[in-house]
Amino acid sequence: MKAALVQLCSSDDPAANLPVTLAWIEKAIAGGADFVLTPEVTNCVSSSRARQEEVLRGEAEDITLAALRDLAAMRGIWLLIGSLALKTMEPDGRFANRSFLITPGGEIAARYDKIHMFDVQISATESYRESAGYRPGAQAVLAEMPFGALGMTICYDLRFPHLYRNLAQGGAGVMAVPSAFSPVTGAAHWETLLRARAIETGAYVLAPAQTGTHGTSHAAPRRTYGHSLAVSPWGKVLADGGTAPGISYVDLDMAEVMSARRRIPSLMHSSGFDLP
Repeated sequence: MKAALVQLCSSDDPAANLPVTLAWIEKAIAGGADFVLTPEVTNCVSSSRARQEEVLRGEAEDITLAALRDLAAMRGIWLLIGSLALKTMEPDGRFANRSFLITPGGEIAARYDKIHMFDVQISATESYRESAGYRPGAQAVLAEMPFGALGMTICYDLRFPHLYRNLAQGGAGVMAVPSAFSPVTGAAHWETLLRARAIETGAYVLAPAQTGTHGTSHAAPRRTYGHSLAVSPWGKVLADGGTAPGISYVDLDMAEVMSARRRIPSLMHSSGFDLP
């Protein structure tokens, strides 16, 4: 299966982002991809709660989800919508950061709500509190695809290796890590963490990313790191998307997963232990 990682620079306007996203997916299909992946918050990158309240919709009304489902059905591809920012029925008004796997028939095969919230103080001038606007998910998700099981994760999940180990032990040979990584932590940790998760699990890691300075009508513009990465089950970087919007392609060969796991069968070597 040929996968394509679409790298975007989404703004805080879902209606303006949609035709750009559709065009990149069409280009990926023209390049031979039968599995296309988009980044985290494909529909809207915003740090303004007021702007999000204004433009976000629930799952049933979201224009990006509807249009991408139609495109997947029209072109007969598998599509991972890295995530969409969506309104929920939560009493506190918090949103969902939700990933969708779409079948070649346009059906929703799986949903995953981001479990780990990015609540960090990176520096004196840069901090994030994702949990103030988004409510965390509580369920890990394995989705069946033609190549086998796909482990669905999002961005900050990357720092929690037990999630990936459990997904791999559950059968996942490919891990999706759609992201909108901070430039500071991206430069320091992005590639290292992605390669580590691939090596630890003997799985392909596919990480489509947001990149650049994101257009905004409210608050300060947000910046993201880019560098969408595809990593082999042996930990080799197979594709790096750089810092401009674009597409990275990778051929998925599940024999490579089996080979890596035979050579280093650490998934079968878990042992219990006591702390001192």
